[in-house]
Amino acid sequence: MSERQGSGAAGGNSKTSGGQDASKKSQEVPAEDFDIDMDAPETEKAAVAIQSQFRKFQTKKKTDDKS
Repeated sequence: MSERQGSGAAGGNSKTSGGQDASKKSQEVPAEDFDIDMDAPETEKAAVAIQSQFRKFQTKKKTDDKS
């Protein structure tokens, strides 16, 4: 049975478990190069969706702070 290697929060690499040594907490993750076509329609749709969700979050945050 083979395991897939994930990255970030999905792979569980973003947090250290309580049993690990504190020196491993500062371990750096190697940077990855991403080739994203900024002119692709899918990229534009994704950017609009992300911005929309962020605006909703900001609006909710403002209304929660006022309460």
